[in-house]
Amino acid sequence: QVQLVESGGGLVQAGGSLRLSCAASGRTLSRMGWFRQAPGKEREFVAAITWSAPSTYYADSVKGRFTISKDNAKNTIYLQMNSLKPEDTAVYYCAASLYNSILVTDVTAYHYWGQGTQVTVSS
Repeated sequence: QVQLVESGGGLVQAGGSLRLSCAASGRTLSRMGWFRQAPGKEREFVAAITWSAPSTYYADSVKGRFTISKDNAKNTIYLQMNSLKPEDTAVYYCAASLYNSILVTDVTAYHYWGQGTQVTVSS
C-alpha cells in the first residue's frame, strides 16, 4: 500500500507563490503528479514527473508558472507555483502511479491519491 501525505496549501494573493509537497511511503512508484479540482469541475491534470529518469509533464495552463520536482532521498515531490491566478484556486491532489503508461494526464492512470490540500488565490 502507498501513502501520500500532502502539505503546503493556503491562501495567497494573485501573483504570489506557494509550494506544495507530497511525501510517499510504501511501494516503489514509477510516476507521481498533481491534479486539481475546483468546485463544480472535474479533476484536471496539472503536472507529473517520472521517478527513475526524470521527465516532467505540464498542463498548458500552468506551463512557465509551475515547476514539479522530486527529492529521491525523501521520496517527496514538490510543486512550486509562481504567478498564481484566481483560476488556480482548487483542491490540489497528489497522485502516484505504479507504471509509466502513456496516459500521463488521465486520472485513471494513477493508483494512489493524497487527501488533497486547498489552494486559494485571491484577486
